[in-house]
Amino acid sequence: MTRTKPEETKLLICIWHKFTLWRPPQDFSAKVKARWPKMKVVHLQTYENVDRELPDTDILVGYSLRQDQFHLAKKLKWIHSTAAGVNQLMYPELRESGIVLTNARGIHAEPMAEHILGTILAVARRFPDAFRYQTQARWAQQEIWDAKPRPLELKGRMLLIIGFGSIGRELARRIQPMGMRVWGVTRSGQGDTSLAERILPATELANALPQADFILLSAPETPETKQMIGAKELALMKPTAYFINVARGSLVDEGALIHSLLTHAIAGAALDVTSEEPLPPESPLWKLDNVLITPHVSAATEQMWERQTKLLTDNLVRWFTGQELRNRIDLSRGY
Repeated sequence: MTRTKPEETKLLICIWHKFTLWRPPQDFSAKVKARWPKMKVVHLQTYENVDRELPDTDILVGYSLRQDQFHLAKKLKWIHSTAAGVNQLMYPELRESGIVLTNARGIHAEPMAEHILGTILAVARRFPDAFRYQTQARWAQQEIWDAKPRPLELKGRMLLIIGFGSIGRELARRIQPMGMRVWGVTRSGQGDTSLAERILPATELANALPQADFILLSAPETPETKQMIGAKELALMKPTAYFINVARGSLVDEGALIHSLLTHAIAGAALDVTSEEPLPPESPLWKLDNVLITPHVSAATEQMWERQTKLLTDNLVRWFTGQELRNRIDLSRGY
């Protein structure tokens, strides 16, 4: 792919989401303009005029470019997704185009690691139960102790991280001083063994699930990972195990998960993502007392756009100087 110079480059920022945090603030584009005053920077607040701006765009910053819009972007050379997930861009025309695709992998690692750690502590110490009893003004000391499983100590417990990427590694750094054991699962079975007792290939997931006290799903969404956790995998988990999902709802057979929770085949689940978002009011998940639901906020932090700006600026420097870009997506794998 031929690189451009700043003075001959048009960069289009087009991101809109109903959740206001995901929308870039004005100083996001202002900082890019200040760094490269000769580059044409267009920041659209909505998708209303995107079709008009696409034909002469060289670099697109955004997580969405519909398949029916792709043919308009005749000069497009690079897409930088401000989301970590890029499955929505994995249609054949883009994958075969030679366009460079990068994502925001890594910028969410710290807040998500803290969120997951908080979740593990909450379910281990049965904080959701305590809160429910609090709303009833009920001193439920005996009830919390009698619940199954009882409040747990984390020291010596095993955490299985499926998808041992930047989020999993950041979590492992925080977990290790607490005395928890960490196993990781990656596609290749390769990973940082200083952060995990064992790194297993995805083909050995079935052997790892029965060993775990906490199972964290943080793998990317690809055709291979869709519904990777189903009835078979849930049946392999300990009845005292907790399942945590911060990846995507599509990676889980939600019906099978609900059945496992209803029958107490597993101890509980903490879900930051669901198969349909927002989660419909009629979903049984809302009423299950062994489920902790957070509304896809594990990455939420006031520092997010500061990190987004730093990553984009660094990659633009690399683009203009002919260096390898950070977080480049392997289009054959989809992550």
